Amino acid sequence: MRLRISGCWRMRFAGKEFSFGGCVFRVCENVYEPSDDSFLFAENLAVKRGDRVLDVGTGCGLLGVVAAKKASFVVGVDVNRFAVRCALANAKLNGVSDKMMFVAGDLFSALSAVVRFDLVLFNAPYLPVEKGEGLPLLERAWSGGAGGREVIDRFVVGVHERLERGGKALLLQSTLADVDETLEKFGEQGLRAKIIAEKSLPFFESIVLVEAVRLL
Repeated sequence: MRLRISGCWRMRFAGKEFSFGGCVFRVCENVYEPSDDSFLFAENLAVKRGDRVLDVGTGCGLLGVVAAKKASFVVGVDVNRFAVRCALANAKLNGVSDKMMFVAGDLFSALSAVVRFDLVLFNAPYLPVEKGEGLPLLERAWSGGAGGREVIDRFVVGVHERLERGGKALLLQSTLADVDETLEKFGEQGLRAKIIAEKSLPFFESIVLVEAVRLL
């Protein structure tokens, strides 16, 4: 499987750099800067040696690069072409680009229908936002539509067919987007789901990491 982005790879960095898990990351212009949700996810990311991993909404590549330390290969996907290029730059910076591939696309749309993974990661756009046509690429990183579930629901419906039997999906979302509905809908798709991490934020909101395992 070969997935690649064409065009110029020269990126303009936003002047922000951070470290996590022994890796260094640079945040490019027009790319979501990792925040509390990103780090909660990364701190609870368990990858087995040899796993095949899909990092949906890869952003600057934080989760994908960390996963690549143990995974056999990682595919990073993002609807934001600037994020895809930034993630590749960070993969090269951390010496894991030889087992990472990147593609621009919406959720699973750019992937072959026959490709399956042991682990699928998604820090979803979960904030309830009334949006109009032509939403800027950067804002798509957090805009979940009117109820916050627009992208989450599409992911839940589609991820079953992207997982190997016994494979896991990890989804991070806010309690503002109804976590109980997420757990219920995963169950309807044949996945056993539970909350594995949670962090309270100001203004009565929490961010929650959900694990969903494909049973059949």
